[in-house]
Amino acid sequence: MNKRLPMRAGRANLAWLLFLTSIVAIAALTVFLFVDFHGKSHAAPGGAAQPTLLVYCAANVQKPVTSIAKDYEKETGAKIELQFGPSQVLLTSAQVSKKGDLYIPSDDSYIGIGKQKDMIAEVIPLARQSPVLGVKKGNPKNIQSLQDILTGDVRLSQANPETAAIGKVVRSALVNSGNWDAIKAKTIVFQATISDVANDIKIGSVDAGFLYDSTVRQFEGLDMVKMPQLDNLVSAVPVAVLKSTIQPTEALRFARYLGASDKGLATFKKMGFEVADGDVWAQTPQLNMFAGAMLRPAIEQTIQAFEEREGVKITRVYNGCGILVSQMKAGQHPDAYIACDTTFMNQVADLYLDTSDISSNQLVILVPKGNPHNVKSLKDLGMPGLRVGVGHEKQCALGALTKRTMDTVGVTDEITRNIKVQVPTGDMLVNELRTDALDAVIVYISNAAAAGDKVEAMAIDVPCATAIQPMGVGKESQYKNLMGRLMDQIKSEDSKRRFQAMGFGWKVAAP
Repeated sequence: MNKRLPMRAGRANLAWLLFLTSIVAIAALTVFLFVDFHGKSHAAPGGAAQPTLLVYCAANVQKPVTSIAKDYEKETGAKIELQFGPSQVLLTSAQVSKKGDLYIPSDDSYIGIGKQKDMIAEVIPLARQSPVLGVKKGNPKNIQSLQDILTGDVRLSQANPETAAIGKVVRSALVNSGNWDAIKAKTIVFQATISDVANDIKIGSVDAGFLYDSTVRQFEGLDMVKMPQLDNLVSAVPVAVLKSTIQPTEALRFARYLGASDKGLATFKKMGFEVADGDVWAQTPQLNMFAGAMLRPAIEQTIQAFEEREGVKITRVYNGCGILVSQMKAGQHPDAYIACDTTFMNQVADLYLDTSDISSNQLVILVPKGNPHNVKSLKDLGMPGLRVGVGHEKQCALGALTKRTMDTVGVTDEITRNIKVQVPTGDMLVNELRTDALDAVIVYISNAAAAGDKVEAMAIDVPCATAIQPMGVGKESQYKNLMGRLMDQIKSEDSKRRFQAMGFGWKVAAP
């Protein structure tokens, strides 16, 4: 085996860095010319066309991803093309070529860069790793600290911090500790990838190099030394769907396989990584979601688009939240729940992870066009002979909120005498009003927005007359990450426009 001759520090290091910087652009151009297969299909043994996915994968995770890709190809008949290299080079390649389906860097800081460049769509967590000093088995130079490197006869190799995740992470930490310039001067070679650094140590051309702990575990003949200057540093390894993909459903399916607790993550763990909490694997997951009936017009289009993109099936149950809560208390535990009001989410809070407020909805009085009975306020609903409809206090948030508001204003007895209908949803009340079965109803402003121009609405200007709609992902769900992505879509700007068009207020904080 030909050993690489170590370079001297000083001028040699400068020349080497200039060389490495120049090859980033060359590498990007090479990938652009090489990956013209993207978007093509191949014939599976059964004859059906199967997709080909292009995955940009950091060198540090080459072994587990290669193994996982082979398993996926065998199980599904899909074709995975893997392009390996330093995280920054791969990101540049994807940007230059405007091709590719997935991107797997060694540190999630590159996801932030990709988002700034508008390259990244969904992100799924995979694993975590920490920077350490890698040495040959047995640590023959007995290196225990950075000071041992600086004062001893130690030859050091590093990954280029301009292109490789480990180099970038280590440089940042050592700059902060004030050790970078001294360590840089002791470095005899800057390599393109972390795997090159590990090989340098393994064959003995250097004495030590900065690696991830997961890399040390993947290479025989290496040990690790933990350094205080690198303590508490963690690089998260995600897989991201690129916006350049022309087959997002297939890309997301492989991404879910990579991040599945019983598939890809099991391989990552076997190869020395600390793994994230993953969903279980299913080619077409079947999920259940409960939601207050008033939310249906605002969220249905978002859910349909999510199903199509992710390749999943979500069974929705829309009803009054009192009814839904009763079903949950009886043992039905959906993967996610959007409540009409926080009071109903609070009743089943033990079933859900941290909830997030999505929207608000104001109570209004709805009357026929022209307001023939001259109803102006809650008090007017107590006029003799008026036929009034309200939500059922026990079956829905609308009814509970209406009762609380009437009590606050002090008109409960007068209005109760006129109540002819109590139902579990606002839509049912609107239908009763439009068919002339009622003279006035108390509903949400979103019900009024959907009722058309045959009705008029009067706001109920009472502070307690506003409901807040929170969403939570079920603690028992086997698809927490998947439902978290659905929550992200429901909190998106497109979803915000749909909610506001239906009269809802928006409670999601700006990013």
